[in-house]
Amino acid sequence: MANQIAKVNGIEIADIANINGITDDNLAKLNGREFTGAPPDDHVLLATATGAYTRSFTTSIDSTYDVYEFRFENMHPVYNGVGFQFQVSDGQSGFNQVMTTTLWREYTSESGSASFGYLSTLDQAQTQLKQQISPGVTNGNDESTSGILTLYAPSSTAYVKHFVARTNVSSGTYCMGYHTAGYINTTSAITQIAFSFSTGTIQAGQIKMYGIAKA
Repeated sequence: MANQIAKVNGIEIADIANINGITDDNLAKLNGREFTGAPPDDHVLLATATGAYTRSFTTSIDSTYDVYEFRFENMHPVYNGVGFQFQVSDGQSGFNQVMTTTLWREYTSESGSASFGYLSTLDQAQTQLKQQISPGVTNGNDESTSGILTLYAPSSTAYVKHFVARTNVSSGTYCMGYHTAGYINTTSAITQIAFSFSTGTIQAGQIKMYGIAKA
């Protein structure tokens, strides 16, 4: 039966001597397309932060990557109605960098009510505060916040540092989504970042830092 099959997907059977041993150089095309193998995952896990009051990343933020991504999962506070927040440092002057930011919220309740709006009380205009990215996190047993913060080109010494965050909060009968963006107004390289709740400790949850492979 096998010797009756001349081609598979356009590849001569005679050209395939041993598929497990064949190399990219020997296999020029597969289904008419160049074959270079599967690309690697562009997200490289660099560290997982631990700590009760603050989860900090103080190493591995450098010029190795142009983009760093921080993923936090089910961050659960001890106190009720607190904000999940962050600040950064250049490694010299502490976690007190000047930011200009904006913050929007959308929410839907279990009863079906919904809203979308700008939270002017939680933005910054050239101040050194910690920036909330998940306000109003409650401490019910099944409540938490999860999301992603992306920091762009932190090692640049020519430009300010941009960031965006997309988070979700489960609070009582509400599902709340937050969109936060801004820039850190310094041309010094940012080398450290710290996450915390505005009051109290972090009871549960994990934060992982990834480097995004350069194009």
